[in-house]
Amino acid sequence: MSDHESTYVPKTAFERWMDSRLPIIRFGADYMSLPTPRNLNYWWTFGGILMLCLGIQIVTGILLAMHYVPNTEMAFESVERIMRDVNGGWLIRYVHANGASMFFIAAYIHMLRGLYYGSYKAPREMIWIVGCLIFFLLIGTAFLGYVLPWGQMSFHGAVVITNLIGSIPVVGGPILTWLQGGPAIDNATLNRFFSLHYLLPFLIAGCVVLHLWALHHAGQNNPVGILIPKERQAKDTLPFHPYYTVKDGFAVILFLLLFSYFVFFNPNALGHADNFIPANPLVTPAHIVPEWYLLPFYAILRAIPDKFGGVVAMFGSIGILFVLPWLDRSRIRSMRYRPIMKVLFVLFVVNGFILGWCGAELPDAHVIGNFSTFTVYDGDLNSFLWLGRFATLYYFAFFLVMPFVALKEKPLPVPSSISEPVLAPEAAIEKKG
Repeated sequence: MSDHESTYVPKTAFERWMDSRLPIIRFGADYMSLPTPRNLNYWWTFGGILMLCLGIQIVTGILLAMHYVPNTEMAFESVERIMRDVNGGWLIRYVHANGASMFFIAAYIHMLRGLYYGSYKAPREMIWIVGCLIFFLLIGTAFLGYVLPWGQMSFHGAVVITNLIGSIPVVGGPILTWLQGGPAIDNATLNRFFSLHYLLPFLIAGCVVLHLWALHHAGQNNPVGILIPKERQAKDTLPFHPYYTVKDGFAVILFLLLFSYFVFFNPNALGHADNFIPANPLVTPAHIVPEWYLLPFYAILRAIPDKFGGVVAMFGSIGILFVLPWLDRSRIRSMRYRPIMKVLFVLFVVNGFILGWCGAELPDAHVIGNFSTFTVYDGDLNSFLWLGRFATLYYFAFFLVMPFVALKEKPLPVPSSISEPVLAPEAAIEKKG
């Protein structure tokens, strides 16, 4: 599919003029006619859903920035003013706040789909790597946005994360000073976080263009996980439009219904109660936690008793995704035909929920030290911390055992083409008739 020839023919004088100078119309038309595997299921719709979420976040973010005041004395009040005095402000803010959660739901499903069906394997390594970069930027953008309301959890979460960055040898100190804009979290810090939070979504949008470019060149993966030779494209593929635009449109409607439930009926369900209290540096919350979608990484951070070791493990949990195409040495892409990896994948998904659960729980343990609200534990550890450690171990083990599983695993037979498993039932019915 990477050698798909353009079928676009300009029909008007303007289209011919535009096509000879900036062929953006041709790019859109070619994408709509792109040969797409005929067996794609609904797990493939989350790429389009993610683009929708990004657009919603950018538009609502720009509208909120018109009224938000990045000042420590006025930030919390400006958010309340948006909710009460700005026309439609409550709706804009709730869409933006819950949109972040919807974004991460779609992102996690999209990445797990790519992991299960082997979408990171050759020739699609760059699609996966750019996707991981988008995910990393998404995490950074979400954290920066979490700080902006300047509630109790926002402020103390910023203190925790910035001090963790400061624990990095050599470069940690200068980076910490640059982020804070001074010796402590203050007005300069909030201004920097607001500026970066406004900038990063546009950087994500640029990476999405690269992601789509790489996808257009390498072609879509499919649930069977086989490459489609040029001579079989007529049987194994369909044009993206209208077949998948309609299918994706239906999935988008269902996703928007879930989105609307949280916006209109339960808008604060995914937030934290302490963030409705103005930031007070003199009062520390009993349990400082990030938003729910970052809890697994927070559990990994907390599972390591050493402060710097926890930082390394947390960033390593994201960094290991970048080298995944070279860790998995199996010639079979889809885990549908890999019995051992299928079991390990199911355990990996369950393990992610366990990490999130552990990250949300309050550790009840003997405190031996405190580093700017980041607590180190020793000896009398509770079950959640130990469970988080075992879950962290499995998280990394899942990726590190892939080369060895590829050597020992006996895969199931893989179909020789897409059209055979898809069209075989129809052919059997015609034969009986």
